Amino acid sequence: MSDPVAREAGLRRELTSGQLTMIAIGGAIGTGLFLGSSIAIPLAGPGVIVAYGAGAVIAMLMTVALADLAVRHPAAGSFGVHAEIYQGPWAGFTVRWSYWFAQVIQIGGEVVASSLYARFWLPEVPLWAFVLLFSGIVVGVNAMHVGAFGTFEYWFAMIKVVAIVLFILFGLAILLGLRTTPASVPGAAGYRPFAPFGLVGIWLALPVVMFSYLGTEIVAVTAGEARDPERAIPRALRATVGRLILFYVVAMGLLLALVPWRAVGTDKSPFVRVFEMMGIPAAATVMNFVVLTAALSSINTNLYLTSRMLFSLARGGGAPAVFGRLGARGTPVAALLASTAGMGVAAIVSKLIPSDAFLFLFGLAIFGGLYVWAQIFVTHLRFLAGKGGAQGHGGTGAREGSAARPPQWRFGASLLGLLLMVAVIVTTWWIPGMRVTLQAGIPWLAFLTLAWWATRRRAAAR
Repeated sequence: MSDPVAREAGLRRELTSGQLTMIAIGGAIGTGLFLGSSIAIPLAGPGVIVAYGAGAVIAMLMTVALADLAVRHPAAGSFGVHAEIYQGPWAGFTVRWSYWFAQVIQIGGEVVASSLYARFWLPEVPLWAFVLLFSGIVVGVNAMHVGAFGTFEYWFAMIKVVAIVLFILFGLAILLGLRTTPASVPGAAGYRPFAPFGLVGIWLALPVVMFSYLGTEIVAVTAGEARDPERAIPRALRATVGRLILFYVVAMGLLLALVPWRAVGTDKSPFVRVFEMMGIPAAATVMNFVVLTAALSSINTNLYLTSRMLFSLARGGGAPAVFGRLGARGTPVAALLASTAGMGVAAIVSKLIPSDAFLFLFGLAIFGGLYVWAQIFVTHLRFLAGKGGAQGHGGTGAREGSAARPPQWRFGASLLGLLLMVAVIVTTWWIPGMRVTLQAGIPWLAFLTLAWWATRRRAAAR
């Protein structure tokens, strides 16, 4: 089938705008904030707040570009389909496979993080046992029809949204003297010096911070199952980014005002450490439950994403046809089961290197996410320039009334976003423990190029 959007027909359009927003928040607010922040803070000190602000700017630029593309071409393959239409088959192939791989590995990292949280209560239980338990739970949820999944994820994500809001209110009450604690808090003194490692430290923290914003693009992936993508997608993207900026920047500022940044470690969430250091064990237990549900929610959403991306690849001939088949409930079951591979990797890694499992998986996963964001900007630039789709698939798959061209000032915004993303990817080389991002990422793209070439040759020979 020549139309990249039409060939993905069969998925059920049951997701509402509210569900789209909460699914995106569910995928974005996870270990990137609750545990990944423990990697970013030591790199920049209190200046990490600036890094979160810079990450927010990049995220806003990305959502502007993605909204234009997703409204024009609502499909489960999303930015993979867009890249195919406006850049060509190679771009569509590498974007979808890179995103699938990144999310599969991220699922593994999230499962490891969930297991670390669970050991807060049961430290004697081996890490791999929790990995298997949580893996079984989220696979069961994803096997349900998409409407049930959307409802489940809506309330699952709501837990962490409410928790962050309460954390912000609780922190403000302490800093304003409305509530006393058993232990003193550093207050403004916790920001001295604000940038102990200068601008270099803030910039080095940015790639780690970007991991917290990765997941915003989830809204576009749900376009193939959204009830009214033309209205729901832009609305959900704006709502998601706005809430993430509020949660991340404000929550991080309060976190650093409540606990000395030098006391932050990677053995547990900094948010849990806040309550422990203030001598409030019951609150620490509640917060640990929250970060556990946050990680499980992120796993749940990312498993949804990977199954749809593999489904899109199969429908486009870039993966075995079996992954493009839908079950009785409208769910790509085979693609779902294949996307659990990251959980198996997590179980093995957590068994072999339990102390470094999260950082290792984190470094592997981040390349694919950053590469996809960079390609979204490239695709949008070609879309604005009238390349690719404008000559071939310009109106294909677009909703009625969505064909109006966006204003040309967005060209400069996407160009800026692309340059920033390239700089962020290159910067990972100088971050301790994250060289694996480029060490694995560049060979991965070379491997995908060979695989794409082999796939094209095989298709031509038929």
